[in-house]
Amino acid sequence: MFDRKVDSDVSLLNDWPDQREATSLGRWFEQLNQIGIALSRERDITRLLETILVVAKRITNADGGTLYRVTEARTLRFEIMRNDSLGINMGGTTGVDIPYNPVPLFDKDNKPIVSNVVACAYHNDTSLNIADAYTEDGFDFSGTREIDKRTGYRSRSFLTVPMKNHENEIIGVLQLLNAVDPATGNVIEFSVEQQQLAESLASQAATALTNRLLIIHLEALFESFIHLINRAIDDKSPHTGEHCDRVPVLTMMLADAAAECQVGPLKSFTMTDKDRYELKIAGLLHDCGKVTTPVHVIDKATKLQTIYDRIGTIDTRFEVVKRDAEIRMLKEQVEALRTGDTGRLEDAKRDFELEMYEINQDRQFLRFCNLGTESMKPEFQKRVKAISAKYAWRNVDGIDSDFLTPDELENLIVRAGTLTAAERRIINHHIEVTVEMLETLPWPRHLKNVPEYAGGHHERMDGKGYPRGLKREQMSIQARCMGIADIFEALTAGDRPYKDGKTLSESLTILGKLRQNGQIDPDLFNVFMWSKVYLDYARQYIDPALIDIVDPSRIPGYVPPPSE
Repeated sequence: MFDRKVDSDVSLLNDWPDQREATSLGRWFEQLNQIGIALSRERDITRLLETILVVAKRITNADGGTLYRVTEARTLRFEIMRNDSLGINMGGTTGVDIPYNPVPLFDKDNKPIVSNVVACAYHNDTSLNIADAYTEDGFDFSGTREIDKRTGYRSRSFLTVPMKNHENEIIGVLQLLNAVDPATGNVIEFSVEQQQLAESLASQAATALTNRLLIIHLEALFESFIHLINRAIDDKSPHTGEHCDRVPVLTMMLADAAAECQVGPLKSFTMTDKDRYELKIAGLLHDCGKVTTPVHVIDKATKLQTIYDRIGTIDTRFEVVKRDAEIRMLKEQVEALRTGDTGRLEDAKRDFELEMYEINQDRQFLRFCNLGTESMKPEFQKRVKAISAKYAWRNVDGIDSDFLTPDELENLIVRAGTLTAAERRIINHHIEVTVEMLETLPWPRHLKNVPEYAGGHHERMDGKGYPRGLKREQMSIQARCMGIADIFEALTAGDRPYKDGKTLSESLTILGKLRQNGQIDPDLFNVFMWSKVYLDYARQYIDPALIDIVDPSRIPGYVPPPSE
């Protein structure tokens, strides 16, 4: 998206006065101020660097130029190179790498290198205006002469200007080559006026570059902090951490597809780079409220799991029940032996074996119910209650009690999944915390919609979602995108402790039913299907074994695009 020519990014260049038309420095500095404004508005670093060099060449009528950046390794790295006569256009958005090593600023003994003109300008913090490199003393231009020898070019005049930031640190060097007389076309020395203009431009350019780098660093710090929050959630629950990473990706994929869609109700939907960044941040923060959600609720793999799976405790009770049954049998057999009743002896053994079979069946049934993998039928719920009342049990206080505690019973008869109603409220509360956390932050204007986007991914189009019960017309398209992404990621994810990932066709079938039931946005569901967003996402994030063949015509709610 950044392959446009740099000159077109600064429209003022088209109106830049020819040197033959510029009658005073006033006209030049007026234009220079306007260029400074244009530079300050450029958001992309690469285009900004290219614009700096293009403008510098234009105002000095230079045939060539190079822009260097200071590196942490204390070198000057080639960023942009231009030479009109040689047709050189390297670095930046051109995609052509500059084949030269960085210019060292210090030798092996850590002494400043001043024989190189750009290094000397850096160390002395001064502009260097050289009339003819071939006759200038004090600098090593052997490399320049060697290049000239190979190309047939004649490098003559050099203007080298350091670029300093607001802390008076040199962050780069601008070097211009061969000033051209606009009247004769001959190479001449850079004039004092041109040097002043270049220095003024370098100062403004350094400010613009520093500001842009500062913004980039702040954004990077902000995003790193967001990832830190997600890693904190990940430490609590490794399953949720991947969800925090994948939902933003899928959200952006769907939003981009919607912006590119040329048919249907969403054909007028567009997103700028700022819009995309805002949605990206919202996606990264959409579950930040889960930092307050207890681990045992997030990772509840079975119905009886808290800090540990309490089915083991129930297993122990069954073992005690078995022991008691065995004791009863043995007592009965002892009495039979005492009385010589062999029939009673056999009856006791048969009754014990039948009781063991029944206990084992009840035990296996409770273990099955604990998994929560299938919807709990009413008759299953009744059987759990019957088992609880069936076996005599004396608790640790010596009080006769039902076999299952009220909490265990409540968990085991959960109709679907592993969470009780109270635990679902705890899980659902995370979105309220998310909204509360995000709405307290002083968002800048270009991120002001983050709370709405992030806080709306559990709303439904029919108004039956949470936390605010918003309807479709009350929600942004971005928030609706995130709602679909959140659901689809959860359906296909294979890292949840309480379920396996579903196949692509199974997940789309469920998503289609949600579309029919008014839970997700129908237009975005269409784009999701038409653009095959699901397949692009699956190839990157879903277990290949789950990527089966999808027949869109068999997906509930699917509508072919208007062109079909």
